[in-house]
Amino acid sequence: MSAHATSIYVPKSRIAKWFESRLPLVGLVHSSFIAYPVPRNLNYFWTFGAILSAFLGIQIVTGVWLAMHYEPSAGAAFESVEHIMRDVNYGWLLRYMHANGASMFFLAVYVHIFRALYYGSYKAPREVLYLLGVIIYLLMMATAFLGYTLPWGQMSFWGATVITNILAAIPIVGDSIQSLLWGGYSVGNPTINRFFSLHYLLPWMIAGVVVLHVWALHVTGQNNPAGIPIKSSKDAVPFTPYATVKDAFATVAFMIIFAWFVFYQPNYLGHADNYVPANASVTPAHIVPEWYFLPFYAILRAVPDKLGGVILMFGAVIILAFAPWLDTSRVRSTNYRPVYKVFFWVFVVNAILLGWLGAKPPEGGYVIVGRICTVYYFAHFLLVMPLCGLFETPKALPGSILETVTGPGQQGWDGRQGGQPQDPDKGIPDWAMPDAVKRS
Repeated sequence: MSAHATSIYVPKSRIAKWFESRLPLVGLVHSSFIAYPVPRNLNYFWTFGAILSAFLGIQIVTGVWLAMHYEPSAGAAFESVEHIMRDVNYGWLLRYMHANGASMFFLAVYVHIFRALYYGSYKAPREVLYLLGVIIYLLMMATAFLGYTLPWGQMSFWGATVITNILAAIPIVGDSIQSLLWGGYSVGNPTINRFFSLHYLLPWMIAGVVVLHVWALHVTGQNNPAGIPIKSSKDAVPFTPYATVKDAFATVAFMIIFAWFVFYQPNYLGHADNYVPANASVTPAHIVPEWYFLPFYAILRAVPDKLGGVILMFGAVIILAFAPWLDTSRVRSTNYRPVYKVFFWVFVVNAILLGWLGAKPPEGGYVIVGRICTVYYFAHFLLVMPLCGLFETPKALPGSILETVTGPGQQGWDGRQGGQPQDPDKGIPDWAMPDAVKRS
């Protein structure tokens, strides 16, 4: 069901009418971000799309400014970062915003992913929307890895060495990929040039896929905590001001957390070894990636075979793309699936535990627990999702989105003690509803 609103934007000035008749840009914005109908029961988990958009902008702006002062060469990269920190006006602020912004970006995207998995936002007709989100996540991981190598400290150098050596385990094409990234016989000056070029390019690719992601969202319409479709104008409200105000509040609250890291704990999420210049003759005692890669790093180390570890590490991300077809339940929201809800929270705890194990040495009990967690990670998608959908008895779904807000039998009441009856038609008008909704 398409949820794209019909624009009623009417230009007032002659110039605006002339421009709109040739490029209806303002009408497109009006229909997409003002009159666009959204379910009236959305909670704050639906604000992370706006938060992610804000951080994508921050990362691109700060990244472009940092690139003006960065020198992508093995001999000068580390010193150029120190130059940015000490000599460039507000360079310390730009670098700390960029470095900590990557962590905040991943924190928001993990909440966004878990929300999609919990509320079944990947189910029909939103499969393409969800797949575009997985592509964005893959591009983010590649961009973040490349960016982590650019300061050319000890952890940057050895992280690049470990990952490029891992890629060599891929059959047939592994050696070619490794040689292409190295630009020589080992990690060196050509490598950092390649990594810098790709790190600068990929964010623009992310921005392009984000546009497709938002477009797909406006075609299929937003999911909601109840997982049921919009059936009438009473179930929806206009995007502005209802969703925009909530998005703005959540974004400001998230920015406060971001600011705390930037101004008070700027190096908390980093690694001390990366403040030591890269040295190919001195291997760090314990090589670890950034925190947002740790679950996949734990999966990589849980497998004794190098190729098997690489397959499972990449498979842990790729398997997310198959969720729409692995989940056999016809109910979207986990709120109405009592059995699957237990397994979902076990999956969340398992993912957090994998992240903790990724920061630990690959020895003893850590490896054993890592293998158990790896098995459950894949079992959740390959066994739990299909079997729960077949054998679970879900709870009864509400009759409408409005009912989830006002309660059954309380159509048009706002639910507050001492409140006044609310007009149930105070949602979006009929002209803004899709044709499919009007017919229903």
